[in-house]
Amino acid sequence: MSEQDRSPKPRGYEMRKRAEDVGRTRQRIIEAAVHLHGTAGPAWTTIAAIAERSGVTRLTVYRHFPDEMALFEACSGHWLSRQKLPRPQEWAAIENPVERVTAGLADLYRFYRAGEQMLSLVIRDEQAVPEPIREARQEMTRQYVEVLAGAWPEADDPVRRALIGHAVAFSSWRSLCREQGLTDRKAVNAMVTLVEAAGTGS
Repeated sequence: MSEQDRSPKPRGYEMRKRAEDVGRTRQRIIEAAVHLHGTAGPAWTTIAAIAERSGVTRLTVYRHFPDEMALFEACSGHWLSRQKLPRPQEWAAIENPVERVTAGLADLYRFYRAGEQMLSLVIRDEQAVPEPIREARQEMTRQYVEVLAGAWPEADDPVRRALIGHAVAFSSWRSLCREQGLTDRKAVNAMVTLVEAAGTGS
């Protein structure tokens, strides 16, 4: 064995390996939390359960995520990165209001069906979710309404806006498609009919 082979590995290598180990540990913690949020719900997801599932100590979890907000942000970002998200910017390019609402609701209902289990539990346990995360979701819902309502000549009509707000809600999709048994397409058509029929003074 040469002197070079027996020499210690460069410090840069050791630092890089340590950083990779830290990154893998962090990722295991995130994936454990996402799994528990999507099976038990946020309200029933404890640090102890996350530590057990990820194979680390509670102290290690806290070392990576010192507060609830940091953990929820990481979990939310990881889960969303694995979804095909709604694209309101694409709906906004559709000028015809009926076509825009149809496309927007179809996009949303597809997303709701794909993410139903996680969305159901997160909404059920809403009070266990940090306020900034809740506010971000509410802001996104407001954006959906603004985009869909903005195509109509009477964009500020309160009845139409209320119906659009109702139509974009996850609870509405779940009621129509899970409880009443409609397909996504039929649920979209039903909501579009209501929105289209609304008008100022209705």
